[in-house]
Amino acid sequence: MTRARTRRRFAALTAVASLVAGVTLTTLAPAAQAAAPPLVSAQSGRCLDVNGNDATPGAGIQIWDCNGVAGQGWTLTSSGELRTFDGTRCLDALNWGTTAGTKLISWSCTGGANQRFAWGANGSLVHQQSKLCVDVTSSRTANGTPVALWTCNGRDNQRWSVPSSYPGPGNITGATWAHDPTVVKRPDGSYLVATTGRGIPLKTSSDRTAWSDVGAAFPNGTPWTASYTTGDLWAPDLSYRNGQYYLYYSASTFGSMNSAIFLATSPSGNAGTWTNRGLVVSTTSSSNYNAIDPDLVVDEQGRWYLSFGSFWSGIKVIAIDPTTGLRSGSSLTSVATRSAGIEAPDVYFHGGYYYLFVSFDACCKGAASTYRIAVGRSTSVTGPYVDRNGTAMTSGGGTQILAGHGSIHGPGHSATLADGDGTILFYHYYTDAGDARLGINRLSWDSAGWPVVS
Repeated sequence: MTRARTRRRFAALTAVASLVAGVTLTTLAPAAQAAAPPLVSAQSGRCLDVNGNDATPGAGIQIWDCNGVAGQGWTLTSSGELRTFDGTRCLDALNWGTTAGTKLISWSCTGGANQRFAWGANGSLVHQQSKLCVDVTSSRTANGTPVALWTCNGRDNQRWSVPSSYPGPGNITGATWAHDPTVVKRPDGSYLVATTGRGIPLKTSSDRTAWSDVGAAFPNGTPWTASYTTGDLWAPDLSYRNGQYYLYYSASTFGSMNSAIFLATSPSGNAGTWTNRGLVVSTTSSSNYNAIDPDLVVDEQGRWYLSFGSFWSGIKVIAIDPTTGLRSGSSLTSVATRSAGIEAPDVYFHGGYYYLFVSFDACCKGAASTYRIAVGRSTSVTGPYVDRNGTAMTSGGGTQILAGHGSIHGPGHSATLADGDGTILFYHYYTDAGDARLGINRLSWDSAGWPVVS
């Protein structure tokens, strides 16, 4: 969930979602591409491209062969900005121009009217200040052809599309509402999921398809969290270790860094059987990071760690004492940060690497959510993590593996599960109506060892 800017009760979220204007442009970027998806010209099949992949403000805009560089990844935000380069640059009408032929450039995002666009008719992208369209000059199709603003005419050189071949969520039935899901496979072969909500809602399934609500971990409340929240508990993390269930979870309020992560354990995982084991880590308004979104990971040497964090200075890792499940020592390692928003870490070991799955951008806006899942990897839980292009996740890196597509909006807050039939990805997404639902897909691994949603 996006706690730095958008924390609200989910009932309110559902009601508000249908009123939120704007279009989310976040869909397939293949594993080798940049963190955000490309915009493809209908006429040439070439991509909207920042000239020379230059992140310096003022770089020109052209079409070029789609090659997955950072300057070909674009996200249309709910406010109408077309962001690229890790969300730090925006498509900009030069000098606030509003006449046909105005040059388009990449510029620092300012929120100005000259940087606002929206989808128009027939796949056009309309500049909201001038009502002109994003146009490939003179309908040329060659690499390097400039892109500018021009009178909207519906021709192919003004039509843009986003690849949309991400698979949909697998078929699931029953109690499918979920936000910030976490999952554990029980010794009897069934599955237990916990989600954000009052008292940490629980649901179970015997086959990973049909799901039933089974109450809450804390049906009688959590008075020990009262100094951080009196509402929903957020972003739980479930695991089964040493013959018992571990539940890490967050307590905070909308937009606050007065936050804490707590631990509870249970012999069965069932509702009402959880015992509070105490505070793990907390933050205050003077902290530069946020103690929410916990994820327990045990490395190949048996050492316990907790990753966590949201916005501000990003994702952190601390050591955990396996005998208590609580924090060990005072070390704090930064493993990922991003100026445009990053949270919800999930570390998963595969093929000699620790993969750090995170969620980029904005959650909790219903169908206008821009959440998407990205990943980097390291040979150590504590990093350094890099994405597929070699960019450090401490420098904004992260290879996108799943984003909004069709009627699937804002997929994110993922949890990975090693199951008998492979690696399984759990996450939440929003429907067109703004309802939060449980998504489940398989993860396959390509020849370079990177995860692909299937």
